[in-house]
Amino acid sequence: MNTARHAAPAKPLTGWRVLVPRGGPWGDSVAASLRLQGAVPVVAPLIDFASTRDPATLDSALADLEAGAFDWLTVTSATTVDVLFAHGTRIPPSTRVAAVGETTSAALQAVGYRVDLVPERDNSAAGMAEQLIELEQEPRRILTLRSEIAKPVLTKRLIEAGHDVRSVVAYRTVGVPVTERIARDVANGRINAILVTSGSVAEQVRRQFPDLPATTTVAAIGPRTARDARGYGLTVDVVANQQTVASLIDAVVRFAVPRETDESAL
Repeated sequence: MNTARHAAPAKPLTGWRVLVPRGGPWGDSVAASLRLQGAVPVVAPLIDFASTRDPATLDSALADLEAGAFDWLTVTSATTVDVLFAHGTRIPPSTRVAAVGETTSAALQAVGYRVDLVPERDNSAAGMAEQLIELEQEPRRILTLRSEIAKPVLTKRLIEAGHDVRSVVAYRTVGVPVTERIARDVANGRINAILVTSGSVAEQVRRQFPDLPATTTVAAIGPRTARDARGYGLTVDVVANQQTVASLIDAVVRFAVPRETDESAL
């Protein structure tokens, strides 16, 4: 019996056009991973970072970082990596780097920074604080870089644990309008899936694509992002088990394969 037509395709996302909501090295890496699965990536940055309203404070903190003033640097988003890279910041060997999750870790490594710690249990600011507090029993000097809208959960918990923390706003998150062509493709259902990698991205998806077709798959990079997306009124079809790009793409593949299999059996 020939069962070939019932088998999942070697590249399960063949024919899928997937919107990647960030550009730069991160977006290029995600696009490459999607191509390996047969998808056509559509890199359309929905968010970007704008300069902090207090650049002098940021410049001073980065200068102290390069001078070895901190035992730890905490990085809670890929956008913070963009800021470090844009400033040409050199992180000295004496300063260890904590990344909030695999996505941020990958962004750091993509531009040449090392990563010394990624929370094992909870990829969040609270999870990072918990693990750092467990690891460091003595007071340490820690630089926390954050967005303007971020809640100071990490900073607060580290200070309560006795650490010397300098919290500095590194950037403001702003929306980036997509081109008319991409907006039209989304409205017409030519984009099969949209990757939602943060609450800020979810907000822009809702604002820029108010009439998102029901056939468009919305894929969130983890339960927390899925919750944020639903809060903005999005219907989330796919939720990655882990807050990583690999897990997100795998979740989209698992969602797509039954459809491809059913079509091939017709």
